[in-house]
Amino acid sequence: MHDHATKTRWWILALLFLITTNNYLDRIVINVLSPVILEDLKFDKQHFGYVSGAFQFTYAVGFLIMGKLIDRYGTRLGYAIAITFWSVSAGLHALSRTWLDLSFWRGMLGLGESGNFPAAIKAVSEWFPKKDRAFATGIFNAGTNVASMVGPPMFVWMNAHFGWRACFYITASTGLFCLAAWWWFYRVPHEHSRVNAAELAIIEGDPDEKVGGKVGWGEALKIRQTYGFAIAKFLSDPVWWFYLTWLALYFKEARGLSLEQIGWALPVIYLMADFGSVAGGWVSGFLMRHGWPNSKARKATMGFFALCMPIAATAVLVPQTWLAVGLISLATAAHQGWSANLYTTVSDVFPKSAVASVIGIGGFFGGIGGVIITSLLPGYIITHFGYVPIFIMMGGFHILAWFFVHFLMGRMQKLRAA
Repeated sequence: MHDHATKTRWWILALLFLITTNNYLDRIVINVLSPVILEDLKFDKQHFGYVSGAFQFTYAVGFLIMGKLIDRYGTRLGYAIAITFWSVSAGLHALSRTWLDLSFWRGMLGLGESGNFPAAIKAVSEWFPKKDRAFATGIFNAGTNVASMVGPPMFVWMNAHFGWRACFYITASTGLFCLAAWWWFYRVPHEHSRVNAAELAIIEGDPDEKVGGKVGWGEALKIRQTYGFAIAKFLSDPVWWFYLTWLALYFKEARGLSLEQIGWALPVIYLMADFGSVAGGWVSGFLMRHGWPNSKARKATMGFFALCMPIAATAVLVPQTWLAVGLISLATAAHQGWSANLYTTVSDVFPKSAVASVIGIGGFFGGIGGVIITSLLPGYIITHFGYVPIFIMMGGFHILAWFFVHFLMGRMQKLRAA
Protein backbone atom coordinates (compact mmCIF):
# COMPACT_ATOMS: atom_id res chain seq x y z
CA MET A 1 0.00 0.00 0.00
CA HIS A 2 2.84 2.38 0.81
CA ASP A 3 4.75 1.63 -2.39
CA HIS A 4 3.24 4.49 -4.34
CA ALA A 5 2.93 7.02 -1.55
CA THR A 6 3.55 10.61 -2.58
CA LYS A 7 6.53 12.40 -1.05
CA THR A 8 4.94 15.75 -0.25
CA ARG A 9 6.05 15.62 3.40
CA TRP A 10 9.69 15.76 2.28
CA TRP A 11 8.99 18.84 0.17
CA ILE A 12 7.38 20.46 3.22
CA LEU A 13 10.52 19.55 5.17
CA ALA A 14 12.74 21.13 2.48
CA LEU A 15 10.70 24.33 2.82
CA LEU A 16 11.09 24.31 6.63
CA PHE A 17 14.84 23.85 6.13
CA LEU A 18 14.99 26.83 3.72
CA ILE A 19 13.03 29.14 6.04
CA THR A 20 15.05 28.10 9.11
CA THR A 21 18.28 28.80 7.19
CA ASN A 22 17.05 32.29 6.34
CA ASN A 23 15.90 32.84 9.94
CA TYR A 24 19.43 32.16 11.17
CA LEU A 25 21.14 34.23 8.48
CA ASP A 26 19.15 37.24 9.73
CA ARG A 27 20.20 36.37 13.26
CA ILE A 28 23.95 35.86 12.83
CA VAL A 29 24.90 38.84 10.66
CA ILE A 30 25.51 40.88 13.80
CA ASN A 31 27.66 38.19 15.45
CA VAL A 32 29.90 37.69 12.41
CA LEU A 33 30.35 41.41 11.79
CA SER A 34 30.43 42.42 15.49
CA PRO A 35 34.07 43.63 15.31
CA VAL A 36 33.17 45.96 12.38
CA ILE A 37 29.83 47.15 13.84
CA LEU A 38 31.32 47.86 17.29
CA GLU A 39 34.01 50.00 15.64
CA ASP A 40 31.63 51.82 13.28
CA LEU A 41 28.97 52.65 15.87
CA LYS A 42 31.60 53.20 18.58
CA PHE A 43 30.42 50.97 21.41
CA ASP A 44 32.12 48.30 23.54
CA LYS A 45 31.70 44.63 24.53
CA GLN A 46 29.52 45.50 27.50
CA HIS A 47 27.09 47.29 25.14
CA PHE A 48 27.29 44.37 22.71
CA GLY A 49 26.09 42.19 25.60
CA TYR A 50 23.10 44.54 26.00
CA VAL A 51 22.35 44.41 22.25
CA SER A 52 22.42 40.58 22.41
CA GLY A 53 20.29 40.72 25.56
CA ALA A 54 17.60 42.77 23.79
CA PHE A 55 17.24 40.01 21.19
CA GLN A 56 17.31 37.26 23.80
CA PHE A 57 14.65 38.89 25.98
CA THR A 58 12.10 39.57 23.22
CA TYR A 59 12.90 36.18 21.65
CA ALA A 60 11.98 34.58 24.99
CA VAL A 61 8.75 36.56 25.44
CA GLY A 62 7.93 36.12 21.75
CA PHE A 63 7.93 32.33 22.16
CA LEU A 64 4.93 32.57 24.51
CA ILE A 65 3.05 34.86 22.12
CA MET A 66 3.96 33.01 18.92
CA GLY A 67 3.34 29.51 20.33
CA LYS A 68 -0.18 30.52 21.33
CA LEU A 69 -0.79 32.37 18.04
CA ILE A 70 0.35 29.40 15.92
CA ASP A 71 -1.83 26.90 17.83
CA ARG A 72 -4.82 29.25 17.56
CA TYR A 73 -4.57 30.32 13.89
CA GLY A 74 -2.80 27.28 12.47
CA THR A 75 0.68 26.64 11.19
CA ARG A 76 0.24 28.25 7.77
CA LEU A 77 -0.98 31.69 8.89
CA GLY A 78 1.02 31.74 12.14
CA TYR A 79 4.33 31.06 10.39
CA ALA A 80 3.53 33.61 7.66
CA ILE A 81 3.00 36.34 10.29
CA ALA A 82 6.31 35.44 11.97
CA ILE A 83 8.32 35.42 8.71
CA THR A 84 6.92 38.83 7.68
CA PHE A 85 7.70 40.37 11.07
CA TRP A 86 11.27 39.10 11.32
CA SER A 87 12.18 39.92 7.69
CA VAL A 88 11.06 43.55 7.98
CA SER A 89 12.81 43.92 11.37
CA ALA A 90 16.04 42.46 9.94
CA GLY A 91 16.12 45.01 7.13
CA LEU A 92 15.60 47.91 9.53
CA HIS A 93 18.82 47.04 11.43
CA ALA A 94 20.57 48.87 8.60
CA LEU A 95 19.15 52.21 9.81
CA SER A 96 20.92 52.00 13.21
CA ARG A 97 23.15 54.87 14.27
CA THR A 98 23.78 53.95 17.95
CA TRP A 99 23.86 50.79 20.08
CA LEU A 100 20.39 51.77 21.38
CA ASP A 101 18.94 51.81 17.83
CA LEU A 102 20.54 48.46 17.20
CA SER A 103 19.10 47.09 20.47
CA PHE A 104 15.59 48.18 19.44
CA TRP A 105 15.66 46.46 16.04
CA ARG A 106 17.39 43.46 17.61
CA GLY A 107 14.43 43.25 20.00
CA MET A 108 11.93 43.42 17.13
CA LEU A 109 13.86 40.71 15.28
CA GLY A 110 13.74 38.47 18.37
CA LEU A 111 9.97 38.91 18.63
CA GLY A 112 9.46 37.74 15.03
CA GLU A 113 12.08 35.01 14.97
CA SER A 114 10.62 33.30 18.03
CA GLY A 115 7.87 31.97 15.71
CA ASN A 116 10.23 29.75 13.72
CA PHE A 117 10.57 26.74 16.01
CA PRO A 118 6.98 26.52 17.34
CA ALA A 119 5.71 26.65 13.73
CA ALA A 120 8.29 24.27 12.27
CA ILE A 121 7.96 21.67 15.06
CA LYS A 122 4.17 21.84 14.77
CA ALA A 123 4.46 21.37 10.98
CA VAL A 124 6.67 18.30 11.56
CA SER A 125 4.09 16.87 14.02
CA GLU A 126 1.38 17.44 11.39
CA TRP A 127 3.34 15.84 8.56
CA PHE A 128 5.49 13.04 10.07
CA PRO A 129 4.83 9.87 12.09
CA LYS A 130 6.51 9.67 15.51
CA LYS A 131 9.46 7.48 14.45
CA ASP A 132 10.51 10.01 11.78
CA ARG A 133 10.00 13.23 13.73
CA ALA A 134 13.41 13.58 15.40
CA PHE A 135 15.08 12.90 12.04
CA ALA A 136 12.83 15.46 10.30
CA THR A 137 13.50 17.96 13.10
CA GLY A 138 17.23 17.27 12.78
CA ILE A 139 17.08 18.00 9.06
CA PHE A 140 15.23 21.33 9.23
CA ASN A 141 17.23 22.29 12.33
CA ALA A 142 20.38 21.71 10.24
CA GLY A 143 19.36 24.92 8.47
CA THR A 144 20.63 26.79 11.52
CA ASN A 145 24.07 25.30 10.94
CA VAL A 146 24.04 25.78 7.17
CA ALA A 147 23.38 29.47 7.85
CA SER A 148 26.15 29.55 10.44
CA MET A 149 28.41 27.84 7.90
CA VAL A 150 27.78 29.84 4.72
CA GLY A 151 27.00 33.08 6.58
CA PRO A 152 30.44 34.05 7.95
CA PRO A 153 32.45 33.98 4.68
CA MET A 154 29.47 35.40 2.78
CA PHE A 155 28.96 38.32 5.20
CA VAL A 156 32.69 39.04 5.40
CA TRP A 157 32.75 39.25 1.57
CA MET A 158 29.55 41.35 1.43
CA ASN A 159 30.85 43.69 4.13
CA ALA A 160 34.09 44.21 2.17
CA HIS A 161 32.17 45.10 -1.02
CA PHE A 162 28.94 46.77 0.16
CA GLY A 163 29.34 47.57 3.88
CA TRP A 164 27.69 45.93 6.88
CA ARG A 165 24.33 47.68 6.44
CA ALA A 166 23.70 46.06 3.03
CA CYS A 167 24.01 42.60 4.63
CA PHE A 168 20.80 43.25 6.60
CA TYR A 169 18.87 44.42 3.53
CA ILE A 170 19.87 41.33 1.55
CA THR A 171 18.81 38.76 4.18
CA ALA A 172 15.53 40.65 4.71
CA SER A 173 14.67 40.36 1.01
CA THR A 174 15.37 36.61 0.93
CA GLY A 175 12.99 36.29 3.90
CA LEU A 176 10.16 37.72 1.81
CA PHE A 177 10.90 35.14 -0.90
CA CYS A 178 10.55 32.41 1.78
CA LEU A 179 7.22 33.92 2.84
CA ALA A 180 5.82 33.66 -0.69
CA ALA A 181 6.98 30.03 -1.07
CA TRP A 182 5.47 29.06 2.30
CA TRP A 183 2.08 30.65 1.64
CA TRP A 184 1.84 29.04 -1.79
CA PHE A 185 2.81 25.49 -0.79
CA TYR A 186 1.81 24.76 2.81
CA ARG A 187 -1.47 23.03 3.80
CA VAL A 188 -2.21 20.38 6.43
CA PRO A 189 -1.89 16.85 4.93
CA HIS A 190 -5.60 16.01 4.44
CA GLU A 191 -6.17 19.36 2.65
CA HIS A 192 -3.07 19.16 0.43
CA SER A 193 -3.74 18.45 -3.24
CA ARG A 194 -0.40 16.63 -3.64
CA VAL A 195 -0.96 14.02 -0.91
CA ASN A 196 -2.45 10.64 -1.83
CA ALA A 197 -4.13 8.08 0.46
CA ALA A 198 -0.94 6.04 0.84
CA GLU A 199 1.08 9.01 2.10
CA LEU A 200 -1.77 10.04 4.41
CA ALA A 201 -1.74 6.52 5.90
CA ILE A 202 2.01 6.89 6.67
CA ILE A 203 1.55 10.33 8.22
CA GLU A 204 -1.36 9.22 10.40
CA GLY A 205 0.13 5.84 11.27
CA ASP A 206 0.55 6.28 15.05
CA PRO A 207 -2.39 4.80 16.99
CA ASP A 208 -1.93 7.07 20.04
CA GLU A 209 -2.01 10.17 17.80
CA LYS A 210 -5.75 9.55 17.42
CA VAL A 211 -6.21 10.58 21.06
CA GLY A 212 -7.98 13.88 20.63
CA GLY A 213 -8.77 16.84 22.83
CA LYS A 214 -7.08 20.15 23.38
CA VAL A 215 -4.42 21.07 25.89
CA GLY A 216 -4.45 24.85 26.22
CA TRP A 217 -1.75 27.08 27.59
CA GLY A 218 -3.18 27.07 31.11
CA GLU A 219 -3.47 23.26 31.17
CA ALA A 220 0.07 22.83 29.85
CA LEU A 221 1.42 24.85 32.78
CA LYS A 222 -0.14 22.33 35.19
CA ILE A 223 1.52 19.34 33.53
CA ARG A 224 4.83 18.01 34.88
CA GLN A 225 6.19 17.11 31.42
CA THR A 226 5.97 20.76 30.32
CA TYR A 227 8.56 21.63 32.96
CA GLY A 228 10.82 18.73 31.99
CA PHE A 229 11.04 20.24 28.50
CA ALA A 230 11.14 23.87 29.70
CA ILE A 231 13.89 23.44 32.32
CA ALA A 232 16.00 21.44 29.86
CA LYS A 233 15.65 24.35 27.40
CA PHE A 234 16.54 26.87 30.14
CA LEU A 235 19.78 25.01 30.86
CA SER A 236 20.89 23.88 27.39
CA ASP A 237 19.83 26.68 25.01
CA PRO A 238 22.25 29.25 26.51
CA VAL A 239 25.19 26.99 25.66
CA TRP A 240 24.31 27.15 21.96
CA TRP A 241 23.72 30.90 22.22
CA PHE A 242 27.09 31.31 23.87
CA TYR A 243 28.90 29.58 21.01
CA LEU A 244 26.82 31.47 18.44
CA THR A 245 27.32 34.92 20.00
CA TRP A 246 30.84 34.99 21.44
CA LEU A 247 32.96 32.80 19.12
CA ALA A 248 34.02 35.55 16.70
CA LEU A 249 35.23 37.74 19.57
CA TYR A 250 36.87 34.75 21.31
CA PHE A 251 38.85 33.82 18.19
CA LYS A 252 39.90 37.43 17.64
CA GLU A 253 40.88 38.25 21.23
CA ALA A 254 42.06 34.96 22.74
CA ARG A 255 43.42 33.28 19.59
CA GLY A 256 44.48 36.35 17.56
CA LEU A 257 42.63 35.39 14.37
CA SER A 258 41.79 37.97 11.69
CA LEU A 259 38.20 38.53 10.51
CA GLU A 260 39.02 36.53 7.34
CA GLN A 261 40.38 33.60 9.38
CA ILE A 262 37.32 33.69 11.63
CA GLY A 263 35.18 33.70 8.48
CA TRP A 264 36.64 30.28 7.63
CA ALA A 265 36.91 28.79 11.15
CA LEU A 266 33.20 29.22 11.92
CA PRO A 267 31.91 27.24 8.90
CA VAL A 268 33.96 24.21 9.98
CA ILE A 269 32.34 24.36 13.43
CA TYR A 270 28.82 24.63 12.04
CA LEU A 271 29.36 21.96 9.37
CA MET A 272 29.98 19.56 12.26
CA ALA A 273 26.83 20.90 13.96
CA ASP A 274 24.92 19.88 10.80
CA PHE A 275 26.14 16.31 11.17
CA GLY A 276 25.15 16.33 14.83
CA SER A 277 21.67 17.64 14.08
CA VAL A 278 20.83 15.05 11.43
CA ALA A 279 22.66 12.15 13.12
CA GLY A 280 21.06 12.90 16.50
CA GLY A 281 17.59 12.71 14.98
CA TRP A 282 18.45 9.61 12.98
CA VAL A 283 19.91 7.66 15.93
CA SER A 284 16.79 7.85 18.12
CA GLY A 285 14.59 6.92 15.12
CA PHE A 286 16.92 3.99 14.35
CA LEU A 287 16.64 2.75 17.95
CA MET A 288 12.83 3.05 17.83
CA ARG A 289 12.67 1.09 14.58
CA HIS A 290 14.66 -1.63 16.38
CA GLY A 291 12.12 -1.95 19.14
CA TRP A 292 13.26 0.59 21.74
CA PRO A 293 10.41 2.51 23.39
CA ASN A 294 10.54 6.18 22.40
CA SER A 295 11.48 7.42 25.92
CA LYS A 296 14.47 5.06 26.15
CA ALA A 297 15.62 5.93 22.62
CA ARG A 298 15.36 9.69 23.19
CA LYS A 299 17.02 9.60 26.64
CA ALA A 300 19.91 7.35 25.58
CA THR A 301 20.65 9.58 22.58
CA MET A 302 20.39 12.79 24.62
CA GLY A 303 22.53 11.33 27.43
CA PHE A 304 25.33 10.53 25.00
CA PHE A 305 25.34 14.08 23.61
CA ALA A 306 25.19 15.62 27.11
CA LEU A 307 28.36 13.71 28.04
CA CYS A 308 30.19 15.18 25.03
CA MET A 309 29.82 18.75 26.33
CA PRO A 310 32.38 18.77 29.21
CA ILE A 311 34.95 17.21 26.85
CA ALA A 312 34.24 19.94 24.28
CA ALA A 313 34.62 22.72 26.88
CA THR A 314 38.33 21.90 27.21
CA ALA A 315 38.74 23.80 23.89
CA VAL A 316 39.59 26.90 25.93
CA LEU A 317 42.56 25.13 27.57
CA VAL A 318 44.35 23.66 24.53
CA PRO A 319 47.19 25.67 22.96
CA GLN A 320 46.55 24.62 19.33
CA THR A 321 43.85 26.63 17.54
CA TRP A 322 43.00 23.70 15.21
CA LEU A 323 42.31 21.48 18.23
CA ALA A 324 40.17 24.21 19.83
CA VAL A 325 38.15 24.41 16.59
CA GLY A 326 37.73 20.61 16.68
CA LEU A 327 36.53 20.58 20.28
CA ILE A 328 34.13 23.51 19.75
CA SER A 329 32.83 21.57 16.71
CA LEU A 330 32.09 18.66 19.06
CA ALA A 331 30.12 21.05 21.30
CA THR A 332 27.96 22.42 18.47
CA ALA A 333 27.39 18.93 16.98
CA ALA A 334 26.44 17.44 20.36
CA HIS A 335 24.11 20.33 21.19
CA GLN A 336 22.27 20.04 17.87
CA GLY A 337 21.89 16.26 18.25
CA TRP A 338 20.53 16.88 21.74
CA SER A 339 18.21 19.62 20.48
CA ALA A 340 16.63 17.54 17.67
CA ASN A 341 15.58 14.97 20.29
CA LEU A 342 14.55 17.43 22.98
CA TYR A 343 12.18 19.22 20.59
CA THR A 344 10.64 15.92 19.53
CA THR A 345 9.77 14.92 23.10
CA VAL A 346 6.99 17.53 22.95
CA SER A 347 5.16 15.86 20.05
CA ASP A 348 5.80 12.47 21.73
CA VAL A 349 3.90 13.60 24.83
CA PHE A 350 1.41 16.32 23.86
CA PRO A 351 -1.48 16.27 21.36
CA LYS A 352 -0.82 18.12 18.08
CA SER A 353 -3.18 20.93 19.11
CA ALA A 354 -0.80 21.87 21.96
CA VAL A 355 2.62 21.36 20.36
CA ALA A 356 3.33 25.00 19.40
CA SER A 357 2.15 26.30 22.80
CA VAL A 358 4.39 23.90 24.76
CA ILE A 359 7.34 24.60 22.42
CA GLY A 360 6.58 28.28 23.10
CA ILE A 361 6.69 27.80 26.88
CA GLY A 362 10.00 25.89 26.60
CA GLY A 363 11.35 28.48 24.19
CA PHE A 364 10.50 31.21 26.70
CA PHE A 365 12.45 29.37 29.39
CA GLY A 366 15.34 28.84 26.95
CA GLY A 367 15.32 32.50 26.01
CA ILE A 368 15.35 33.67 29.64
CA GLY A 369 18.25 31.27 30.22
CA GLY A 370 19.89 32.91 27.22
CA VAL A 371 19.43 36.41 28.64
CA ILE A 372 20.94 35.42 31.99
CA ILE A 373 23.58 32.88 30.98
CA THR A 374 24.59 34.13 27.51
CA SER A 375 24.06 37.89 27.47
CA LEU A 376 24.65 39.10 31.02
CA LEU A 377 27.16 36.62 32.47
CA PRO A 378 29.75 36.31 29.66
CA GLY A 379 30.12 40.09 29.19
CA TYR A 380 31.00 40.41 32.88
CA ILE A 381 33.01 37.19 33.29
CA ILE A 382 35.07 37.64 30.10
CA THR A 383 35.83 41.29 30.93
CA HIS A 384 37.04 40.46 34.46
CA PHE A 385 38.26 36.84 34.34
CA GLY A 386 38.81 35.93 30.67
CA TYR A 387 37.28 33.10 28.65
CA VAL A 388 38.33 30.02 30.69
CA PRO A 389 35.65 30.13 33.46
CA ILE A 390 32.76 30.70 31.04
CA PHE A 391 33.79 27.81 28.74
CA ILE A 392 34.10 25.44 31.71
CA MET A 393 30.65 26.52 32.97
CA MET A 394 29.10 25.78 29.57
CA GLY A 395 30.37 22.19 29.76
CA GLY A 396 28.04 21.12 32.57
CA PHE A 397 24.59 22.45 31.70
CA HIS A 398 23.45 19.63 29.37
CA ILE A 399 24.14 16.91 31.95
CA LEU A 400 22.05 18.79 34.51
CA ALA A 401 19.31 19.28 31.88
CA TRP A 402 19.25 15.52 31.13
CA PHE A 403 18.30 14.73 34.74
CA PHE A 404 15.32 17.08 34.55
CA VAL A 405 14.17 15.41 31.30
CA HIS A 406 14.59 11.97 32.89
CA PHE A 407 12.67 12.69 36.08
CA LEU A 408 9.98 15.10 34.84
CA MET A 409 9.16 13.61 31.42
CA GLY A 410 9.19 10.01 32.64
CA ARG A 411 8.09 7.46 30.04
CA MET A 412 7.06 10.11 27.48
CA GLN A 413 3.68 8.57 26.78
CA LYS A 414 1.01 10.53 24.92
CA LEU A 415 -1.15 12.52 27.34
CA ARG A 416 -4.85 11.74 27.29
CA ALA A 417 -6.31 15.21 26.84
CA ALA A 418 -9.80 15.84 28.12
